[in-house]
Amino acid sequence: MKRNLKINVVGLGYIGLPTAAILGRNGYDVFGIDTNLEIVENINNRQFNNLEPDLDDALLESVSNGNLKASSEHRSADVHIVCVPTPLIKDEKNPTPDLSYVFDAAKSLAPHIKKGDLLIIESTITVGTTEEVRLALQRLGVDIDKIYIAHCPERVIPGSIMKELIQNDRIIGGLTADATDRAEEFYKTFVTGNIVKTDARTAELCKLTENSFRDVNIALANELSMICDKENINVWELIELANRHPRVNILLPSAGVGGHCIAVDPWFIVSKNQNESEMIQTARRVNLSKTDWVLKKINTLLESEPIEDKSKIKIGCLGIAFKPDVDDIRESPALRIVKKLLSSGKDVMVVDPNVKKDMPFEMFDLKTVLRDADILVFLVKHKEFMELNESPKIFEKTVLDFCGALTKF
Repeated sequence: MKRNLKINVVGLGYIGLPTAAILGRNGYDVFGIDTNLEIVENINNRQFNNLEPDLDDALLESVSNGNLKASSEHRSADVHIVCVPTPLIKDEKNPTPDLSYVFDAAKSLAPHIKKGDLLIIESTITVGTTEEVRLALQRLGVDIDKIYIAHCPERVIPGSIMKELIQNDRIIGGLTADATDRAEEFYKTFVTGNIVKTDARTAELCKLTENSFRDVNIALANELSMICDKENINVWELIELANRHPRVNILLPSAGVGGHCIAVDPWFIVSKNQNESEMIQTARRVNLSKTDWVLKKINTLLESEPIEDKSKIKIGCLGIAFKPDVDDIRESPALRIVKKLLSSGKDVMVVDPNVKKDMPFEMFDLKTVLRDADILVFLVKHKEFMELNESPKIFEKTVLDFCGALTKF
């Protein structure tokens, strides 16, 4: 595929921004489109402040050489990549995905799509959404028989996005065999991983399946952690020993499950398959309940402290990101725990060395928390916290470790 193609990347967030930077670095003429004018201005003015490794360098290179421009407007292009968010509509019993951003993107692109264009949806979507987008475009007057439409779900993790967008295998499912081939040809120009071809519906379900598998595995680990607490067994040692079996690979427990994928994607399956997804729903309930269990353990400890005025007990909460060594707080169980403690009037000191954004509560540095807090609650296994295992002073305080930061296993 020729590098003189024009590329539209719609949505400059978690996936769209790194994708645009990588394509610009690879010589494509890239137009990054976002409705957030601050994002657009920051990119064009070369004002970057991303924690993601190599992202700022790629952005600076792509913008400086003129290959990447950002705008809130659309333009004609040869390849259109939709990377808009698909958040959950919150409902405790039955959360459902909000696909309106995908259809809004398709609507905004419709006047600019021409014969021979390739439209790729990278956003996480429910099964059948790619077909629905095609019908939406048809209703908007697009000749869908003369364009190529495919789904290629992203499958990366924060902290390694720039590497994984290039090195990971990519699943591509077109609405036609020709669309799959065209998308494969495009991705081969910048992806070093394998390109695996399938149909659109299988590609849609594949991403959801991958994250549901991890959610189920973590649910087992979280359930084991609660059993081990009751039975006075070290869960970290237990899992380390169990994983010595050649066909066992249990993930590690935590304060719950967060992030934009594992805590969200299972509901995309459930929303269309309520009666057929019993295990997936059970895993979600277990992982959500783990966060409530952590809160209960903290409150039980507070009640046992020999201080009459419990409001004077300072609780040091270590970590609010959804996983170790990132600044991402989306769906973070640690953040939920902190907010619950604060809303109930507890004196909470929060520290997270990675989260730099403004929060609706005061943030402290690690040294201050270690000095002033009466109870230390480890919620996220950041590397800075793991180093505390070497300090004997840490165990002079009451410690609750829900993420294994201090374990030797």
